[in-house]
Amino acid sequence: MRFVAPLAIVAFVIAFIIVLSSSGAGSGSSGGSTSTGSTTTSSTTTTSGKRSGSKFAHRHTYTVRAGDTLGAIAIKTGVRVTTLEDLNPGLDPQGLVAGQKLKLR
Repeated sequence: MRFVAPLAIVAFVIAFIIVLSSSGAGSGSSGGSTSTGSTTTSSTTTTSGKRSGSKFAHRHTYTVRAGDTLGAIAIKTGVRVTTLEDLNPGLDPQGLVAGQKLKLR
């Protein structure tokens, strides 16, 4: 038991580091980047930062759902992350709450 406990702790720390590194949480950037694969879209981006092909283009607000990230919201709505941060002062990208309303325009 004297040797098993330290080995279990070391194994837990290694597994924890692997999970953190694969989730992108340790990247140090709070720009809302996601690791969802390709970010290329077929719609075009206008000068206001909105994509013309988005189904959220006509909406003025977006209601945060459980599991949403700022990067994912930007992709869904066609509004850039920097624009979302500018329109919603005091917004904490890591502290999004389900039901929270974000301004899109």
